Amino acid sequence: MTTSTDHPSTRPLALVTGVGRTVGIGAGIARRLAASGWDIAFTYWTPYDERMSWGVEAGAMSAITDTLTEHGAAAVAVEADLSDPDAPARVFDEVGRGPGGVTALVMCHCESVDSGLLDTTVESFDRHFAVNARATWLLIREYGRRFAAAPGSGRIIALTSDHTVHNLPYGASKGALDRITLAAAHEFAHLGITANVVNPGPVDTGWMTEEVRAQVLGQTPLNRLGTPQDTAHLVDFLCSPEGQWINGQLLLSNGGFA
Repeated sequence: MTTSTDHPSTRPLALVTGVGRTVGIGAGIARRLAASGWDIAFTYWTPYDERMSWGVEAGAMSAITDTLTEHGAAAVAVEADLSDPDAPARVFDEVGRGPGGVTALVMCHCESVDSGLLDTTVESFDRHFAVNARATWLLIREYGRRFAAAPGSGRIIALTSDHTVHNLPYGASKGALDRITLAAAHEFAHLGITANVVNPGPVDTGWMTEEVRAQVLGQTPLNRLGTPQDTAHLVDFLCSPEGQWINGQLLLSNGGFA
């Protein structure tokens, strides 16, 4: 674990998972929340980036932390393998501080390997469900058990996807994530916590080919690609007092992509 500061803070704390690269959606959300007055704890997992096509971004953790502190936020980075069922509790142990602990849980982590009905392996299928579904449940469970912030201030937000064709384990496990997250809107109602799912649609964070970019542009009325900032603005609103009446929803933030 690395932390930017050890001094007490009066800012609420948001835990953002899956913040591994400066160009990612998770990093965009963390920056937006820091600018809005939140302290930020975030998780990352280097071995995931190592085996993906984009690779590990050198210096990303320092760059992300520096950006957060420039907005006045205390920043805590925790490397966590969320396929390990013990990891969510360890993350909360490391980032929890003060009487309120984590006020907002924003889950951007994922396992995402393209494969279809015929070529998905059992190992890949199980890993997708361990990271995208089981870890989401365990993070939400841990958050609910430890929640001590003011009633009405709690927020759970998870990023999802409806892509399933040739992306079977990712899409199927994200479908499970939806149901797990939305259950919290009712089961945690007595704690004054809202829970929502956000589908950002296709956002180019370095994975799109020119062919994919052209296809996405042709299917989006505004004729541009989605950005991490687009998603971050919606998450920021949901985490704000003005967003407290939005609850138990699956929200599309995709520019009309169809």
